[in-house]
Amino acid sequence: MPAPLEPSTAPAVTNDLESLTADRWPAKSALREYAEAVVMALLLAVVIRTFVVQAFKIPSGSMLPTLQVGDHILVSKFAYGIRLPIVGTRLVSVGTPERGDVVVFVYPVDPTKDFIKRVVGIPGDVVQIRNKHVYINGEVWDDTHAYFADGSAPGSGTPRDMYGPVTVPAGQLFVMGDNRDRSYDSRFWGFVGQEEVMGKAFLIYWSWDGEDRWVRWDRLGTVIH
Repeated sequence: MPAPLEPSTAPAVTNDLESLTADRWPAKSALREYAEAVVMALLLAVVIRTFVVQAFKIPSGSMLPTLQVGDHILVSKFAYGIRLPIVGTRLVSVGTPERGDVVVFVYPVDPTKDFIKRVVGIPGDVVQIRNKHVYINGEVWDDTHAYFADGSAPGSGTPRDMYGPVTVPAGQLFVMGDNRDRSYDSRFWGFVGQEEVMGKAFLIYWSWDGEDRWVRWDRLGTVIH
């Protein structure tokens, strides 16, 4: 007759191991887990805001009709490369602003402010404005986004309507607002350094009419061109 099987000791060994593991790695308290989750969320938000995407609100009508007062937009911080925060040094370059891009940049006159305009001239371009028409390298630039709030009649020799010709220096950009008659831009204060460009605007994620207190639902999700 075969000898009866002895009871297995495996469960006892398993229980011992589980007990040792529990002693070495004590269970986290709910408060600690919550705190860690909040810290990780904050760190992730900082990384995203610094290197990936940042939200801005449009405060003026200089980019009408493309962007309206109260539009909330997303700007790709990675569109032209990765920059170190504060010092602004570019670590990785993945491209440069192109003519027609809508960009956010540090305002050259007051570095505490951020401006948004459309790139009109890139390094080497000869920019000239005659009777409100923009010429790039001697050719009329057919910008379908241009809007003239004051009609088509040009002013008497003002930079707004009559400007240049000027050659955009290396590493610089010539920018203008789409609302050509109501925009304070490169026609008045000069060029923008490419290193001062923070990113490219690409999406309207929210739009709020501050006066009438209603949401512009038709603008939500609009891609910025």
